Amino acid sequence: MRLATPDDMRAYGARLAAHLRPGDLLVLSGPLGAGKTTLVQGIAEGLKVRGPITSPTFVIARVHPSLRQGPPLVHVDAYRLGGDLEVDDLDLDASLEESVTVVEWGEGLVEGLADDRLEIHIDREGGDEARVVTLRGVGPRWADTPSDPLQD
Repeated sequence: MRLATPDDMRAYGARLAAHLRPGDLLVLSGPLGAGKTTLVQGIAEGLKVRGPITSPTFVIARVHPSLRQGPPLVHVDAYRLGGDLEVDDLDLDASLEESVTVVEWGEGLVEGLADDRLEIHIDREGGDEARVVTLRGVGPRWADTPSDPLQD
């Protein structure tokens, strides 16, 4: 999926949120400035959780409660984490079943938290604001989902 602007990225995240449910783990990867937090802002908007949604780089994780009886959003930035032990210290598995958990920079660190996950890679395209988003579902939860659940 090619997205031309940050607003397109947020809108994509909001549409993606309609396909998410409690227990879902999303692992975001891509270079600095690719738009990972922008995507999470859209997911948060779609889930109708309390904001604002900012990068949790220095606090590592934030919980955003639902404003409408839906699942909370757990937003994690694993950029500063040094390994599996530090991930374990966050106790993400304690809230995983009732939350939608999105982990920026989680590739290679959080896959063991759940058998099912949606891996989302974001790349810059050229020198403009355009981004290319690639989704990969892992596990039974995503087995019948197309490579991009938002495309018909």
